Amino acid sequence: MSTDPWTTEKWLELERSYVQGRQLRGDLRVKRLMDFATTVVGLITLLPVLALIALAIRVSSSGPVLFRQKRLGKLGRPFTVYKFRTMIDGAIHQGAGLATFRGDPRVTRFGKLLREYHLDELPQLLNVLLGQMSLVGPRPVLVSALQTYSDWEKRRLLMPPGITGWQQINGGARNDVDARIRLDIWYVENWTWWLDLQILLRTIGVVIRKEGVYGEDGWQSGRVVKKLEIE
Repeated sequence: MSTDPWTTEKWLELERSYVQGRQLRGDLRVKRLMDFATTVVGLITLLPVLALIALAIRVSSSGPVLFRQKRLGKLGRPFTVYKFRTMIDGAIHQGAGLATFRGDPRVTRFGKLLREYHLDELPQLLNVLLGQMSLVGPRPVLVSALQTYSDWEKRRLLMPPGITGWQQINGGARNDVDARIRLDIWYVENWTWWLDLQILLRTIGVVIRKEGVYGEDGWQSGRVVKKLEIE
């Protein structure tokens, strides 16, 4: 159960102010339609790849193929995010818990490859199809983050979370928690179709260069875990 003191009415009031102030209502509907259409095509095209990855995970380590975790969606609504499992089964109960780092022994050999090229994120296409996420948006964070957010930080929840986003192409996990939140809120306050296109194109380079997978050594504090997520 959420500990967020905000009422549904307050969330909706903030959303109305945001949408009307930027005149985005029609644009956001088109964004959703484009997400849906692109995701359907993507899932059909990538089905063989998804099946091969699932098989490799099943063969290479014990445990489920998918990693499931509750995250915050638009307007603070919780949903279950899907990823390919890249760590040993039950990893969150061992070692660094929710935090992870370069060289984390809980990451499987095949999981390391999936993480480096962000392939573990592919099951989130299902979240996009269900309307819980967008192709581009702020990073979905742990439900527990909501109780730590200031009113200003809650603005990052005015858009649906994305598979990729402005902060992912501007340092990703190398940014500290405050920088990640600032970048996500900047995206929310400056969103345009052109910006989404730039982010999608720049994401290709980020994936090829294997950027932003892990944070800099030593900064994975409890505050990061509380406000963000296991990567």
